[in-house]
Amino acid sequence: MPTSWLNNPIHSPNLVSAEQAAQRQEQLTKPPGSLGRLEEIAITLATLQGNENPRIENPNIVVFAADHGIAEEGVSAFPQVVTGEMIRNFSRGGAAISVLANTLQAPLKVINLGTAHPIEDLPGVSHLNIAAGTANFAKESAMTDETLAQALQAGKDVVDDMKAVDLFIAGEMGIANTSSATALAAVLLNEDATLIAGPGTGLNPQGVQHKATVINAAIQKHGLNAISKPLEVLKTLGGLEIAAITGAYIRCAQKGIPVLVDGFISSVAALVASRLQADSLPWMIFSHQSAEPGHSRILQAMDANPLLNLGMRLGEGSGAAVAVPLLQSACTLHSSMATFVEAEVSASN
Repeated sequence: MPTSWLNNPIHSPNLVSAEQAAQRQEQLTKPPGSLGRLEEIAITLATLQGNENPRIENPNIVVFAADHGIAEEGVSAFPQVVTGEMIRNFSRGGAAISVLANTLQAPLKVINLGTAHPIEDLPGVSHLNIAAGTANFAKESAMTDETLAQALQAGKDVVDDMKAVDLFIAGEMGIANTSSATALAAVLLNEDATLIAGPGTGLNPQGVQHKATVINAAIQKHGLNAISKPLEVLKTLGGLEIAAITGAYIRCAQKGIPVLVDGFISSVAALVASRLQADSLPWMIFSHQSAEPGHSRILQAMDANPLLNLGMRLGEGSGAAVAVPLLQSACTLHSSMATFVEAEVSASN
């Protein structure tokens, strides 16, 4: 399966709309800059949507799920069976992202890319079953060229199937996926894994150190470094769901769809996407800073300034979903506030 589509042109942000939105902000009945980052958000969304008065009326949330062979190395506090159990929980509406999506009245899709344990058909879940999770990257490459291409394509296909979406959120679920994300970030940022590894599902300090040791050894085994090709790094260390999110982010940028990035793992996918297509980065708004200790390094590498810092580290797209009302408020204030002229209020000199 080809991956040449990754190199397709990225949609250009609309600088005319950016200027129009900035001018409108100056005319609204408030001191300049008094709404802080809400003003910046409105202008950013105007730029990306090509609309002086942007709106967030149809956010779409997709959770990509998959298992990871690296779990064999004892890098997670939970067994792999939990991945499938959580997919069932998404289907029943009991997970955090399910509750948040329902509150936002946003469609939620769950894509099972491949779990270690078979799962029955479930409402709202698409089973792609690319593989029974990835291979153990401590011993061999996590993915083959074919499985990597299929995972990337899965992300593309999800975006291509969406109708009238004005904001895209990708969530993830997969036991040991913080290990995969940490390994990817360590190589792409040329950092020791001990500076990025965190508790994930709840590891104690000894468990975190073990995780970092396993990851560093795997990176050395595969001979990866900062100049390695991003796709090769993704194939060797990545997860099916991380690859799918990477593909989805690039496809959104190609189609001109703003992306609201979730936490640690989704940000690693954003980092990979930006290394594959640098022009995709302006299409990403970063929702929050995760409590995972390595997240700040990843955000810094992309010059990203997250909107929220609530100590969250759940994943699933939950942090991004929490930020959606913030974006909606920014849009509503921008479009609905009166200008000085309309309100017959004297403007500043």
